[in-house]
Amino acid sequence: MIRVFRALLALSMLAALAACGGSKPVSKFRSYSGPPVTQVFVDKSDRKLYLLSGTTLLRGYEVDLGNQPVGHKQFEGDGKTPEGLYFIARQNPNSQYHLSLGVSYPDVTDVSRAMAFGQSAGGDIMIHGRGAYGNSVNKRDWTAGCIAVTDDEIEEIFAMVRPGTPILITP
Repeated sequence: MIRVFRALLALSMLAALAACGGSKPVSKFRSYSGPPVTQVFVDKSDRKLYLLSGTTLLRGYEVDLGNQPVGHKQFEGDGKTPEGLYFIARQNPNSQYHLSLGVSYPDVTDVSRAMAFGQSAGGDIMIHGRGAYGNSVNKRDWTAGCIAVTDDEIEEIFAMVRPGTPILITP
């Protein structure tokens, strides 16, 4: 009987200690209950990304671009960030860059243009966080053609933007 009592007391103390043992890890998944994001706008020359609901600006962010940021992406490996009207194609909660939103690049025109030069248009253009790699890079415009924000910012963007949202990327 005493053994059972001691075991129960030890378990109770262990449970109490575990409850006091620190806070829960912070989730990278946030919630958002504001107006819907109806368009993402990227101004490459100003290195800015804006989230809009209709004509109302919801948020703005500074961005890093591809390592050759001037001009429209022509083919895989050119280091350029595409320009034009695309859509958010998917959300990736397991990105190596913390979280990411896939951009619908390449479209039919992009593929045709690259093929005319005997090249692949490439793909996997994302809006993403910095992740471990990006945090170790100490320069601007370090991606292979993606649009990068901080990890905290991609958490916010990921919560606000849904697949199907148009994204306009301008020179």
